[in-house]
Amino acid sequence: MPFQSILKTLVEETPQAVGAILVDWEGEAVQEWCRCDPYEIRFVGAHKGIILTRLKEMQGGEQVGAIEDVVVTASDRHLIVGCIDDDYSLVMDVGRACPVALALYHFRTAVSQLKKEI
Repeated sequence: MPFQSILKTLVEETPQAVGAILVDWEGEAVQEWCRCDPYEIRFVGAHKGIILTRLKEMQGGEQVGAIEDVVVTASDRHLIVGCIDDDYSLVMDVGRACPVALALYHFRTAVSQLKKEI
């Protein structure tokens, strides 16, 4: 399956990556690749919709455009959430030691590849 290959490459090429998950509009897992218990990344993925929905509610579309991705930085990790299209999103969990710019580079590359497959 091409999704699994894309996610595996994303996690393996991103330093400190814990996992990545492709989720649908309901937060259901489509495919994941992780170095943790799959339940953990599925739990994170299921809640991404809350984050994106709240951000979209706050944004002024005419002022900044549509949200493509967002990085949430916590004390020990970064959570990157991005839109593939209106129905699918990609979520990646990365250790805090990874530079955000590098993680975003790999993340956005994966998003581009997933857009071609969906």
